[in-house]
Amino acid sequence: MSASLTTRRALAAILAAGALIGAAAMPAAADGRDHGRDNGRNHGRDHDHGRDNGRDHGRDNGRGRDHGRDNGRDNRRDDRRDDRRDHGRDHRMPSSIAIGEVRNDDGGRGDRFGRALNREWVEVKNTGRHAVNLRGYTLTDEQGNRYRFPDFRLDGRSSVKVHTGQGRDTRHDLYQDRRRQVWDDSDTATLRDDRGNIIDTESWGRRGHHHRNG
Repeated sequence: MSASLTTRRALAAILAAGALIGAAAMPAAADGRDHGRDNGRNHGRDHDHGRDNGRDHGRDNGRGRDHGRDNGRDNRRDDRRDDRRDHGRDHRMPSSIAIGEVRNDDGGRGDRFGRALNREWVEVKNTGRHAVNLRGYTLTDEQGNRYRFPDFRLDGRSSVKVHTGQGRDTRHDLYQDRRRQVWDDSDTATLRDDRGNIIDTESWGRRGHHHRNG
């Protein structure tokens, strides 16, 4: 065998071995590239997951702020409703029931029979056509003395006198059963309905009589 043939065979063996090594290295390189791509994709997904968490957190915070605003609005509405209810009690309500004539008699002080107290009275009248039950209505003076009406039906176009002294109640006369005078020379009679709404007032004294109804 000549030296040139031996040389060619050795070179062919070397090339074949190199080809085998290269073929074995190619899958490993491909696996490395695929692994890199997978890591990149997973890393991108992690970023997307972080963005989604951020968006969800922002939405939840936004909903929390909206919920707080809604609660604040509801509370303000409730407060306004309560204010309107309380404010309504301070205003005179339109009614067919009103205070009529008032008579105060200071000459009865010391009257042991209380006759002068019954000459002191406040008239309550019904200006409407239909009867009204005055149960729970109150009549007060400036000092806070209060008379609460019993179960009493006041017919339409009629009136009743509320006397300070003692007596038997009738269709036209009611009695507070007091032993002392209530209405002073300068005073104000206030009539309220069974819900506490002021429906009429009558004032008298140094400036004369002042009547307010409705």
